[in-house]
Order: sequence, then structure tokens, then C-alpha cells
Amino acid sequence: VILDQFDDIVVNVANSYRLQEECDVCSLVLAKYKGTINLGEFKAVMLASLRSLVPKDWDGDHEVAWSWLWENVERMLKSLMGKPQVQEKALERLIMSLTEDAVNYLRREVYKRFFALAPAGQRS
Repeated sequence: VILDQFDDIVVNVANSYRLQEECDVCSLVLAKYKGTINLGEFKAVMLASLRSLVPKDWDGDHEVAWSWLWENVERMLKSLMGKPQVQEKALERLIMSLTEDAVNYLRREVYKRFFALAPAGQRS
């Protein structure tokens, strides 16, 4: 599950806002996962994989940098654990309380804002 998001996490490591966004997305995906989530195991596997990919170039600086990245991501993900389920229920209650006209207005405004922020979303 985390591997699907990992490239985006690494690419955005220098932008704390985007890194938080990627962790937010990852937490939404993890919230739907039914098994046990052990973030610490991912770090061990990640470091072992990276060491084996670049054995000649790998050194202590690499170890520290990649450990720092994962420890920050893990901290962000842990702070979000359980929140998507609570937020989903609250959002469902809100939407169910809206009239049909209000839902249609909300839908139009969400699409309008989404396409203004991400015009590429209109392409098929």
C-alpha cells in the first residue's frame, strides 16, 4: 500500500506542504486496509532494499537521510491514524442532511474549484 505512494512522498520531500498532502492521501488509503499496519517494518524493508540496490555507493549519510525521511513520514501517518474513519462519518452525516439543491450546488462548486486548481483533471 505504501509503495504506491512512496514515489510521490520521495519526490516531494523538500516541500513540507506537499509531503503532508502525500501523507494525507496515504492515510486515506491505509484507512481502508483491513490488515495490521506496522509502519516500522516498512522502514526496515525500505532500508534493506535501498542498500541492496546501491551497495557500492551506500554509506552512513544515505542511511541517516532515508531514516530521517521515513521517521518523518511515519510520524505524520501515525498522527492521522483513525482520523479518516471519523471524518468520513461526519462528512456522511453532513451530506445526508443537505437538500438535493444543496448537494447539486456543492457538486458544481467542488468541480469548479477542482478544475481551476488542476486543469489537467478535465482531460480524458
